Amino acid sequence: MILYIVRHAWAGHYGDPEWPDDFQRPLSAEGRERFAAMADVLVARGMVPTMIATSPLVRCRQTADVLAEARGSESQLVELDALQPGSDLEALVKWTVGQAKEHEEIAWVGHAPDVGRMTARLIGQAAWIRLAKGGVAAIRFDDEPEPAAGELRWLVTAKILGC
Repeated sequence: MILYIVRHAWAGHYGDPEWPDDFQRPLSAEGRERFAAMADVLVARGMVPTMIATSPLVRCRQTADVLAEARGSESQLVELDALQPGSDLEALVKWTVGQAKEHEEIAWVGHAPDVGRMTARLIGQAAWIRLAKGGVAAIRFDDEPEPAAGELRWLVTAKILGC
């Protein structure tokens, strides 16, 4: 199976008085547009998650919605508390194992620094991998997903794709 780990796209600034509840902080217009262009390129190149799990925070949900729109009606979308800041990798892996029976490609949409740490743990690294805003890592598993069993296939940013 392939697991895509996505950092939410560019959002309003943390601490902006317009968004005193950080859970409600949305994507910026530029962030939505730039990630939409990136998602279109990735889907055209074969990124086809049929299940997208997202943190329930607005900026992640909006990023997941953009990815689902690029993918078309063939993707299911679910919010998981385990993807909130301070992500629960064990719970996410358990959930993904259950989904892998029906979905060959799954995406998680979350927050930094969690997405970088989870990417590293899934490929067996003690280091932290930096995912830029809107960045996507693709990890391949021969069997069920579990820490240290994945192979990093690629990691891409909007800048690399020219978006």
